Amino acid sequence: MYICVCKAVTDSQIQTAIDNGMNTHRGLHQCLGVGSGCGKCKRHIRE
Repeated sequence: MYICVCKAVTDSQIQTAIDNGMNTHRGLHQCLGVGSGCGKCKRHIRE
């Protein structure tokens, strides 16, 4: 399922990044670009 529509990032991509040690919002933003568009995904990313 898409979590960040602006950057077309899925929940599996986020989970893979977390599994590989990316454990902060800033890190996920740098790695995947999430949260840099409209911001609606930020709540889901925190979860």
